[in-house]
Amino acid sequence: MPKPHTTLGKVIHWTFILLYTYGILKQIDDLSQLQDNNLLIFEVIFATLFLFIVIARYIYMRRFETFQGAFQPVHKIHKYFAKTIHSSIYLCLIILPLTGLMIAGLYKQGYTDEEGLMLSSMMSLHGLAADLSYLLILIHIVAAVWSRIKGEGVWASMVPLWKDEGETNNEFIKKLSSLENYFFNTIEGFFISKNKKV
Repeated sequence: MPKPHTTLGKVIHWTFILLYTYGILKQIDDLSQLQDNNLLIFEVIFATLFLFIVIARYIYMRRFETFQGAFQPVHKIHKYFAKTIHSSIYLCLIILPLTGLMIAGLYKQGYTDEEGLMLSSMMSLHGLAADLSYLLILIHIVAAVWSRIKGEGVWASMVPLWKDEGETNNEFIKKLSSLENYFFNTIEGFFISKNKKV
């Protein structure tokens, strides 16, 4: 019987999604808004709390398998891709509050010129981390839905709706899944043959 995520793991996962969404919706539109000292203090507290929760979530969630709840063994190349996406999401979510705190600190110290090297560098890195996080989370969601369509069991270990009932019997989905496995086998074969040559 596949082992689902713990209740705490699910709570951390879904609470963090709400926190991330709130962070996106409440972000400041213009840097000059940080002249409001109360807003600046709020932004610093929020970014610090966000950073703490991301790190705590990473420490807690890394004890679980990448494909927790899977009915069948998962190809190691597939696991590698999934772990890379997860790690990249965490990296972006750590860079976001860190650069946000640095922007706030620089602004408070009088670095208000958005064209200045230090401030513009931090703002560019902050924007890049935000954009990458959107893309990586979208990939994560699409992969989770695809896993659910295939009926792998991973979806049910974290999502309380649209539960898996075992592997799909849909022939078209099975063919697509076979192509996916062929792709992973090809990549694995490439690296094995490359290592033999070395």
